[in-house]
Amino acid sequence: MENRLKNFVRVISSSLVSALLLASCNSSIDSSGTSSNSGRGFEVKLLVGSALHQFCDEAAVQFNQTNPQLESGDAFYMTCEAAGSGDVVERTIALAQQFQQGALTAETPDFPTILSVDGEIYQNQLIYRMDQLYPGQDYIPAITDAPLLANSPMVFMVPADLASGLRNVDDLFAQLVTAKTHQDLDPSSPEQPIYYVHTAPTRSNSGLQTLVSQFASVSGKRPEELTVADVQQHQAKVQEIQSKITRYGKSTSTLAKSMVENGPFWASIGSVYESSVIAANTNLPPGGTRYEAVYPKSTFTSNMRGIVPNAPWVSDQEKAAADQILEYLQSPPAQQIATNLGLRPGAPGVALGPKFSPDFGVDPQASYDSYRPPVPEVAEAMLTTWSQVAKKSSLVVVVVDTSGSMDGNKLPAVQNTLKTYVDALGPKDQVALIDFDSDIRQPVLVDGTPEGKSRGLQFIAGLRADGGTRLYDSALAARNWLSANLRQNAINAVLILTDGEDSESGISLDQLEQELSRSGFSSDQRIAFFTVGYGKEGDFNPQALEQIAQLNGGYYRKGDPATIAQLMADLQVEF
Repeated sequence: MENRLKNFVRVISSSLVSALLLASCNSSIDSSGTSSNSGRGFEVKLLVGSALHQFCDEAAVQFNQTNPQLESGDAFYMTCEAAGSGDVVERTIALAQQFQQGALTAETPDFPTILSVDGEIYQNQLIYRMDQLYPGQDYIPAITDAPLLANSPMVFMVPADLASGLRNVDDLFAQLVTAKTHQDLDPSSPEQPIYYVHTAPTRSNSGLQTLVSQFASVSGKRPEELTVADVQQHQAKVQEIQSKITRYGKSTSTLAKSMVENGPFWASIGSVYESSVIAANTNLPPGGTRYEAVYPKSTFTSNMRGIVPNAPWVSDQEKAAADQILEYLQSPPAQQIATNLGLRPGAPGVALGPKFSPDFGVDPQASYDSYRPPVPEVAEAMLTTWSQVAKKSSLVVVVVDTSGSMDGNKLPAVQNTLKTYVDALGPKDQVALIDFDSDIRQPVLVDGTPEGKSRGLQFIAGLRADGGTRLYDSALAARNWLSANLRQNAINAVLILTDGEDSESGISLDQLEQELSRSGFSSDQRIAFFTVGYGKEGDFNPQALEQIAQLNGGYYRKGDPATIAQLMADLQVEF
């Protein structure tokens, strides 16, 4: 098991770190929209988990308006960057490794001064990983030494008409092992299939907290009592829970938004933050499904703390500035920003505010037993088990536009990205690669085995830019192939990457949409579509790509040679 843990960490790092560091290098704009070399003193960079993203941005605007400075008179300003909590840990460790190897100096601007992850499990993992790298140095302070900025308990987000039934369930995760319908969970509920979502635990704090809670429920132990042996013993039960998954995701807020957009037959239960339920009901479209939070008897509070590394790459000047920033983030004006966003305050004496009410689907007086993190070795064992055993299998048809307009630097960037995608395939993942121009070629089936990856790399190396763009025909061909080769008890999806408008197809967009509706989430096939417009808008039709994706339970994203690696890494987390 120890070797498997090390291999897992190495695989995660190699598949993510290059994209994460590239994204970091490309980020040079602060929260107020001002360039980081704006002459307002030195920059104090915050790297926070996604749940604190908007809070950090809004607080930075207010803080920077005070024209902060040190006792020495040196001016400074704060900037914010957000990532999944797993990404925050990976990026921090990657930078620390490069510093240790002499590839970076302490003055390198890539180092954030203040870190935050969306819960204490990943904070524990950060301490553990840094201690492995720098034994005995205590570069990351103890959890209780990091000031609390906000929190948001993990809840089940469910449609209002199902909420009362689920509140009658003693331990929902334990029941999800065997239940198939909501009536199995509660006799008063309809005989509606259970469709469940949570984020990927390798990238997202809410996903990791959910995974730990599942192991705690099926084992009958508290997280801090769990052992690696418990993980191995109970992985089959967690796998049964995972079998209800519609899809995973990187961002809790995005996943909750997808629940609202796609409805209860896309996902009827989601493990999210309480703040996500508030956001869902704040922005509810007319006639949209109203959601409520169901609070487990035991759950994670998701404490979000401000972490200042006691490390050589954080100068005394930066530490002094960080102290001022953290003091401000705990002040009533900043804490009010948090409560307005649906986050519970980290500082005492701050009122919750009007959004903490049944009108927004939450209970301001919610009570629960707050979980503590498992030991880091157990958390890593859970991540390994999830990736290799418990995670729901997937079959994704990746459709690649190789028309003549992909010539130049576009195709090499896509080839490099596809290579990273294939290299990161795990034992539960299968991919069918199709390239198209004026012709639509037969799929090449790739999986996480060495032989499968070799087939994928041969396909990628053989891509050539030429011909037209039979986009709609290729989308339908991908759907038809997937319908005929549907992977049972798996996530089945199509991912289209194109840089141009449709030409030469034998069907129209309307005809394509009619065809795809037969295999969407109102059907037994439940095939999702994700689309990526590559290059400059105007070269392709973003409205058409967005329409294809949104009507089929997925989403559209725009990419270019500078962002495609990170974009595809994020998309891969969905499956």
